[in-house]
Amino acid sequence: MAEPYQVNVRIDAPFRKGVSEEWLRLIAGRVLAAEGVPPAEVGLVITGDRAVQTLNRSYRGEDAPTDVLSFALTEGGQDFVLPPDGLLRLGEVVVSLPTARRQAQEAGRPVEEELAHLVVHGLLHLLGYDHREEREEREMRAREEPLLAGLG
Repeated sequence: MAEPYQVNVRIDAPFRKGVSEEWLRLIAGRVLAAEGVPPAEVGLVITGDRAVQTLNRSYRGEDAPTDVLSFALTEGGQDFVLPPDGLLRLGEVVVSLPTARRQAQEAGRPVEEELAHLVVHGLLHLLGYDHREEREEREMRAREEPLLAGLG
């Protein structure tokens, strides 16, 4: 049986050590399945602060690095309209590994845990979750926590 999710992973060369493409695919697949997403394609990019800062400046008008950016190709929600091939294109999640490492160190937790959190967070953004308002933030956290717990 074919996997219902196509997760395209790109890890920039300086950041490949210690980051598994298969592990990232597993995280994404579990999140998408738990959220009831139909067959879908998503991109995950692991890169550095400079690349993320450039994207953040270009697309959000903020000239600073950040931990994760999400670029949705569709608006989130459950009323997905599938293309003829049946594969929903969700968009791309871009994570700064150096920022993830700093945040993990500051929080006293493994970098893998921080990276998993950022991937889950970014994917939830692609699915329409947000945290601009307090209510939205509570809803998003309420989804993040069980998803992360399910990853072990």
